[in-house]
Amino acid sequence: MSGVEKTAENVVEIAGESARQPVTVAHSKQVVEGMLQSFPKKTGEVRRKHVVVKDACEVEQKIEANSRTVPGILTNRGCAYAGSKGVVFGPIKDMLHITHGPIGCAYFTWGSRRNLMRAEEGRDCFAGYCLSTDVKETDIVFGAEKKLAAAIREAYAIFKPECISVFCTCPIGLIGDDIESVCRKAESDLRIKVIPVRCEGYRGVSQSAGHHIASNALMEHLVGTEELEDPGPFDVNVFGEYNIGGDYWVVKDLLERVGYRIVSPFTGDASFHDIAKAHRAKLNILLCHRSINYTNRMMEEKYGIPWLKVNYLGVEDTIKTLRDMAAFFDNPDLTRRTEAVIAEEMARVQPVIDMYRQRLAGKRVMILVGGSRAHHVRNMFETLGMDVVVAGYEFAHRDDYEGRGVLSSIVHTGQSKILADIHYKRDPSVVSPYDDASIQKKKEKIPRLMDYEGLLPHMKEGQIMIDDYSHHECERLVKDLGIDLFCSGVKDKYVFQKMHIPSRQMHSYDYSGPYTGFDGFIQFAKDIDMSVNSPTWKFINPPWRQETNA
Repeated sequence: MSGVEKTAENVVEIAGESARQPVTVAHSKQVVEGMLQSFPKKTGEVRRKHVVVKDACEVEQKIEANSRTVPGILTNRGCAYAGSKGVVFGPIKDMLHITHGPIGCAYFTWGSRRNLMRAEEGRDCFAGYCLSTDVKETDIVFGAEKKLAAAIREAYAIFKPECISVFCTCPIGLIGDDIESVCRKAESDLRIKVIPVRCEGYRGVSQSAGHHIASNALMEHLVGTEELEDPGPFDVNVFGEYNIGGDYWVVKDLLERVGYRIVSPFTGDASFHDIAKAHRAKLNILLCHRSINYTNRMMEEKYGIPWLKVNYLGVEDTIKTLRDMAAFFDNPDLTRRTEAVIAEEMARVQPVIDMYRQRLAGKRVMILVGGSRAHHVRNMFETLGMDVVVAGYEFAHRDDYEGRGVLSSIVHTGQSKILADIHYKRDPSVVSPYDDASIQKKKEKIPRLMDYEGLLPHMKEGQIMIDDYSHHECERLVKDLGIDLFCSGVKDKYVFQKMHIPSRQMHSYDYSGPYTGFDGFIQFAKDIDMSVNSPTWKFINPPWRQETNA
């Protein structure tokens, strides 16, 4: 018996014969109801709104999202500081990042994400450093503004950076340090950019608030502060790509082969100089909708740059992305090069798909990743013939699930902390090459232009969406649905491997990757096959199956 067959057999032994029933609406609803019944009544009623079984018979399906986690439930979420410093600002390689707060906060975001960076000749790269003001109890009592000012001066004396960012954590917000005035004075004295980011962890229900705060800071302090010397017709910005495992490098190579020039990534392997010139691009392409869509909206308002929702995780979606971009620019040579690259890559990738599909078809997958990445990667599994029966996010909003069409109908309550959107008037010094009529005409050809349909339309009948999932819910769904592969973060990984279920860490690819584009899909297929079909599963004896001495 093969390793993958043994895995499925063990799931049945754990969960009972019902585990391998076909995934139908009725069965999935029964499984969800059983999961909710195990909670206290009030908790179960709250969580019910966060779980949706795809059912075409229902006129409208809604999911509760971006709400506070139920107290006592172990969540996988991070904080606003993690979203600002750890996700958005962290990958900017030549910006020196200083955490103003206790040392533990800085340590928490030090190298925990695999944002790979390459040092460029003549430019700084501070990727390996972790700087903190190391706020102590006495600083909480007497204030830490002087300590921050001294830390900025000391950091400048050592590293001579051209740009410094300062992130404040929860204690700093509570004692009221005026980091903005400290940064303004340091900027004046040192004659460099010093960007304050007020991202105390409590400012939102998850790291999603930190993404919003970081986007506001980038627009207020950096974007538009430098000029692009030689603008070209096919200049683009790559948004929502953080170069996990080298993902951005694959995308960069692919786009350059077609004929695009990337003005700036946001923010994987980025230079702050490139971000400062990003307002001169002709198009913003957006991967992670949740983390940086705010900047896309603000750049459209201020500079007239349209944005296109893309996905270069997976073969089919990569092809669709390349064709949508070619349709936007509507240039015959660009279109010809696009099709030539697609044909060349598919000739290389199709045999790989056929081989791994034979080994993986029919296996059930559960994906719980980030703010929109579960949607991005589901097509990769489906290309391999696998069934994504459960998908969800840690910190998404309703529009990530249901699409941007629901934005006007969302009613914010005390359960979610909402940050104010910054709105801009059009900058008269930057003339957009597109008027409203031309954009509307392009939108008719390219539905994803300045729109996002969300995860729900891509779910199949009986499949389950779940928001802000807990460990208990994951264990129940894995057992009751007979999941063959569990994909989430490091907090979950080993729990399910002890249950004899292969698990992949999809936040940082288990130190593998890249997964983007055609090359990335080949690596992805190898990793998934290695996980599911590994013969090691035959030798695992879970604790609950071991004999004990009575």
